[in-house]
Amino acid sequence: MRFFILLVALLGLALAACTNPEAGSGNESAAPKSSAMDAKLAKYTPVELTTDLSRLSDKQKQIIPLLIEAADIMDELFWYQAYGKKDSLLRAVDDPALEQFIRINYGPWDRLEGNAPFVEGAGPKPKGANFYPPDMTAEEFEAAPLPDKASLYTFLRRNADGELITVPYRVQFEAEVKRAADLLRQAAGLAENEALARYLSLRADALLTDEYQPSDLAWMDMKDNQLEVVIGPIETYEDQLFGYKAAHECYVLVKDMAWSERLSKYAQFLPGLQQGLPVPEPYKAEQPGSDADLNAYDVIYYAGDCNAGSKTIAINLPNDEEVQLRKGTRRLQLKNAMRAKFDKILLPIAQVLIDSSQRQFITFDAFFANTMFHEVAHGLGIKNTVNGRGTVREALKEHASALEEGKADILGLYMVKQLHEQGELDGRLEDYYVTFMASIFRSVRFGASSAHGKANMIRFNYFREAGAFTRDPETGTYRVDFGQLERAMTDLSRRILTLQGDGDYEGVAELVSDKGVIGTPLQADLDRLTEADIPVDIVFEQGLDVLGL
Repeated sequence: MRFFILLVALLGLALAACTNPEAGSGNESAAPKSSAMDAKLAKYTPVELTTDLSRLSDKQKQIIPLLIEAADIMDELFWYQAYGKKDSLLRAVDDPALEQFIRINYGPWDRLEGNAPFVEGAGPKPKGANFYPPDMTAEEFEAAPLPDKASLYTFLRRNADGELITVPYRVQFEAEVKRAADLLRQAAGLAENEALARYLSLRADALLTDEYQPSDLAWMDMKDNQLEVVIGPIETYEDQLFGYKAAHECYVLVKDMAWSERLSKYAQFLPGLQQGLPVPEPYKAEQPGSDADLNAYDVIYYAGDCNAGSKTIAINLPNDEEVQLRKGTRRLQLKNAMRAKFDKILLPIAQVLIDSSQRQFITFDAFFANTMFHEVAHGLGIKNTVNGRGTVREALKEHASALEEGKADILGLYMVKQLHEQGELDGRLEDYYVTFMASIFRSVRFGASSAHGKANMIRFNYFREAGAFTRDPETGTYRVDFGQLERAMTDLSRRILTLQGDGDYEGVAELVSDKGVIGTPLQADLDRLTEADIPVDIVFEQGLDVLGL
């Protein structure tokens, strides 16, 4: 029996929703009927996560269960960060469909509908999730004399006198991170690849100390390992109050050596592409790390933040600005998950919303390349403001993630154009442009609670105003104007890079407010996708049974 179906079938409990995510208990609430939940579940289509394990050695196969067990611990930690005590939420569930939808969303808020509560009595989701006290104001946070309050790895809590204090992750999760660290050390003992063993050992140390830079540097040194794990508190998307707090997650992956060989050449072009950016010199003065690499993987397990709501199909890490400047980043393309989204979602969307004369330009190779260069483009631009406002992430606060995703999307397309003109990228340029346009419709459906969804809303509205595409009112389909799209791409690239370099919080807030919205015509077109039973995203059937281990 598949992993997530088994979870649903095992629990026949009743639901008590809460408005305080830390307490995890509250007023009794009426569960929505299964028919309503079935409609919500239809937004996700199931995908089996597997790969050809015959490529792995016996010891590598022994490592996988250890990594999956550690991943499940990360999953529990993310539940606490996103909601609180999940047991109280699930205690009274007697509807398997409702329970499944709660698990997909890691709480009673629909991540594809702007975090709208789908359980009566749940109340709105706190912007700071469970990283901060729900009654804490931004002004109180700013005034608190706590040197580590903006750390990626602390919770804000109240002491007995009601004063704000910080609690490090390593303290809050002491027992859990010790178990996870022990599992990583066991995996390190089995690892035949020396670099992988070193990374696993250092990552185990990091979970116990909240000092992640040594393990990030070691992760950057891994080049020829076939088995891969990304684990720990990493992305800050869940913190929509300030964007300061990292959430726990885990991916377990198997490298596709043949595809990775095809991709290896592209990192070398980063310095030249950086110098060609359409902004003044100060906004491109930082040199992208020269030790970056690019690989393709089959992902065999998701847990925690990356498994909540819409699913990640490519990774660009580490996020540490110092590591990025010293060594660059690694880009991981999750090929099997990417293929599932293309086949099950993007192609059906194109049949409904893309002009029939341009559907020929929708290809998986273009989708793969656009996604890949999105991740590569995270390495372009600058990480530190040009005017002394600190890092871009610190200066732009809760808007940093959405603008960074918008930057990566638009500069990824810029890279496609530049490399195609240099003869380094095969295929028709029209393939990349039309597939990019169709992908906007796919990603904008993730909603305003997603940094990726918000970035796509901004780009859609910017492109619309610039005439990068036209909509046929009779057929309700969109047609790309290639010349106008290229001009809009350059203009939006310049605007985003300048906002980041200036650390212009007010300017970014205005951009998000003005263009980070779904207008009535677009919403009507998105509704047509729902009526056509096209899923919004995927949900995984995963685990040792699916892998045959």
